[in-house]
Amino acid sequence: MRIEGKEYRTIWYEGKVVKIIDQTKLPHNFVIKELKTVKDAIKAIKIMEVRGAPLIGATAAYGIVLAIQERNDFEFIKKSSEELVKSRPTAINLKWSVDRMMKKLSGINSDQILDIALKEAKEICDEDEKFCENIGINGLNIIEEIYNKKKDTVNILTHCNAGWLATINWGTATSPIYHAHKKGIPVHVWVDETRPRNQGANLTSYELNEEEIPNTIIADNTGGILMQRGEVDMCIVGTDRTLSNGDVCNKIGTYLKALAAHDNNVSFYVALPSSTIDWDINNAKDIPIEERNSDELSHVEGVDENNEIKKLLIYPSKSKAMNLAFDVTPAKYVTALITEKGICEASTEGLKKLFNK
Repeated sequence: MRIEGKEYRTIWYEGKVVKIIDQTKLPHNFVIKELKTVKDAIKAIKIMEVRGAPLIGATAAYGIVLAIQERNDFEFIKKSSEELVKSRPTAINLKWSVDRMMKKLSGINSDQILDIALKEAKEICDEDEKFCENIGINGLNIIEEIYNKKKDTVNILTHCNAGWLATINWGTATSPIYHAHKKGIPVHVWVDETRPRNQGANLTSYELNEEEIPNTIIADNTGGILMQRGEVDMCIVGTDRTLSNGDVCNKIGTYLKALAAHDNNVSFYVALPSSTIDWDINNAKDIPIEERNSDELSHVEGVDENNEIKKLLIYPSKSKAMNLAFDVTPAKYVTALITEKGICEASTEGLKKLFNK
């Protein structure tokens, strides 16, 4: 996808370093950062220089590559893999990617291990890009059907950022939107601000602007009244972990959007690559829900009149805050899951049938 007219991926390997787009600097500054060690990769994941389940997984894969470059010793590589998995607990792609890398490298001669690791990390990235493209092709049919009935702009509401900045390219929730736009279907996106990290305002709107797709940022609690007014034709979100029974774990606030959509008969879709499916868990209580630093709630960042980025306290200094990063939307509130394999019911049966499990 494009930034200022130039094509980018979110992560790439060049000159023995891993390069990323530092998402903590967006939307005010576009910064390409170099990751030189496995600790750099772990930090990038922890402080959300990279975020989004597929991109976290890809960064972890390249983190293994960086570990090998630092010290081609299997014990060090194994320890590094364990530290990578711990860096953020909720997104299943992280563990999936590290497990895939370690399985590929098991028993490999030390002279070959770096080349094999590089090839596997690149394959993980290429695979995700293709999966996301296919998600878009499959989801396009839904948008097209709405447009053919409405004969007017399709209004889509999304939450958090499940765009190309959260993946390698295309995105998950945004991929059908990009495909519709490329086909000439008029779309407009209601972009949830997505407190406290503002991924919607800072990232989703940013990338939609770069692709010249009309969008409007709204406060997280605005979606309900827009649905009541008939100004939302469909909702589409991403997911950090989808359980084998179809329950969806996504950015905090997704559950409330699904409830509002259900109450107003608005379709609520979840877009995901199969790498985001947790086939081993079917109980939402078993998902490790990340609780992040309360400073993310109590402080805001922005550009002042001198074009300098400042961080400001907005809460009473003595107040406590809880910052749960994710919630779980029960499958009964999900209209369907949009995957690279096709569209299926959010249920054990739907997933098993689509993926031949």
